[in-house]
Amino acid sequence: MSAAIEPELGWLAPEVEEELPALRLLVSEVAVARRTPLTGAAPPDIAGRLRELSNRFRGPRAVGIRREPVPAAYRVFFRHIGLDPDVLRTPIEAAVLERMMHGGFPTGGLLEDVLLIALADTAVPVWALDGESVEGKLGIRTSREGEMLGSSPQASTLPAGRLVVADSSTALAVLFGELADSHGAGPGTRRLRLFAVQVAGVPTLYVEEALWSVRVALERP
Repeated sequence: MSAAIEPELGWLAPEVEEELPALRLLVSEVAVARRTPLTGAAPPDIAGRLRELSNRFRGPRAVGIRREPVPAAYRVFFRHIGLDPDVLRTPIEAAVLERMMHGGFPTGGLLEDVLLIALADTAVPVWALDGESVEGKLGIRTSREGEMLGSSPQASTLPAGRLVVADSSTALAVLFGELADSHGAGPGTRRLRLFAVQVAGVPTLYVEEALWSVRVALERP
């Protein structure tokens, strides 16, 4: 991977780094070159790749996905931060369950399909924010009492102590959870800020590959 597209390492609040020293946030920027709106139907190359990946998750592979090293690492992390992965499924397990229920990975539009392809390829989830709505570097901290998720007046209130992905001023996403509506990508978004979460047991190469996959797919005209 060339230096020009190496992801940036996000910051960790001191209390998070002390409790979760192996946690890392990797961030990458994308200048969208696709003519298709990000929320529009995926073009043939993306749709075809999604169908191809659907065929990889059948029978024993789909049932046993949680025992593979990267999905297993995310399950361990979920338990460490108080989430039950059998109730709130890890992203790859949730995606594979959807594939089993629908007979294939369901399409959600260009951006969602590109993110799903990266997840299916690497088992590492990637999230996308509207780059114009982000102030400064991204990092992980705990939420403050009464803090809102995003900058919209209609944003939901976060409980204190929740792990969130934030910029210099605002909580933008719950870690492995909800993304602030006011900071998500829209049809006309042309610059994205991608982020992926690395935990103990997940090789850096897999995280970089997931981010690279999304970037390459969207920077292609």
